[in-house]
Amino acid sequence: MFEETGKAMRIFSGNANPDLAREIAAYLGTTVGDAVINRFNNGEVQVMINESVRGKDIFVIQPTCGPNVNDNIMELLIMCDAFRRASAKHITAVVPFYGYARQDRKARGREPITAKLMADLMTCSGITRLVTIDLHAAQIQGFFNIPVDHMPGGPILADYMKEKGMSETEMVVVSPDLGGVSRARAIATRLNCSIAIIDKRRPEPGVAEVMNLIGSVDGKIAIMVDDIVDTAGSLTEGAKALKKFGAKEIYACCTHAVLTDPALSRIAQSDIKELIVTNTIPLPPNKKHPKIKVLSVAPILAETIIRIYNELSVSQLFED
Repeated sequence: MFEETGKAMRIFSGNANPDLAREIAAYLGTTVGDAVINRFNNGEVQVMINESVRGKDIFVIQPTCGPNVNDNIMELLIMCDAFRRASAKHITAVVPFYGYARQDRKARGREPITAKLMADLMTCSGITRLVTIDLHAAQIQGFFNIPVDHMPGGPILADYMKEKGMSETEMVVVSPDLGGVSRARAIATRLNCSIAIIDKRRPEPGVAEVMNLIGSVDGKIAIMVDDIVDTAGSLTEGAKALKKFGAKEIYACCTHAVLTDPALSRIAQSDIKELIVTNTIPLPPNKKHPKIKVLSVAPILAETIIRIYNELSVSQLFED
């Protein structure tokens, strides 16, 4: 189906996660488009599109992740501006990890709402649709005046846990905070098991203190679920608390592996048996660890691209 209709559709990639773009293109039976993204001598981003895109549906794979977050954002914006000026029919930004998503509101006076600023910049650059995975706050979709396909990473993580052959009665899905309850409940429903909630507070940014546990994990396999693992402070402190409350084994599932220092050392020394993440953010060799398992989001993104291109329901993927 794609080979017949895909002639008017092209996949392009910036420098943020080219391996994911190639994997998506291979799934679709095509190749990544011919584009060169370099730097001028003064550090400005240089974009050259070396093939015609007139009248085509363009899909740009570019998570706005580290270590060069701002460079990756500028690459995305400049590429999309180039496609718009080259008369592309539609420009869909496939942004598996949406940078600045944690700045989605004013928590105190004189703070920016950078997640909204990113939405404005993307729209102004010519993007006509956004595809992303597990936004830190779902309401960020409302910052856009273009269609947003917010895909869940939970089913990928849940299906991996299913393959381990654990019984439904011995598993419990744990939300590391009150804000992640809906995410935990969705995965618990898929695994057909109970949930528990860690009640914590943050005395300062990057520091988490467990206050209580809602639910029971005694004698069970606890599966902590979150959208982002950054310094792994919340996860490792949560694992310590779950062990204290009697959990038999502890797994952690996070869609986006940011993993800034000292995340790896914390995970290595923690009670977490395995940390399951996806490749929305590329995991460089220096961040790989025997405890970390990486799953690919390429199939779900490729299926989303096919449905968008053929004007089919994307929500059907949620149900499937």
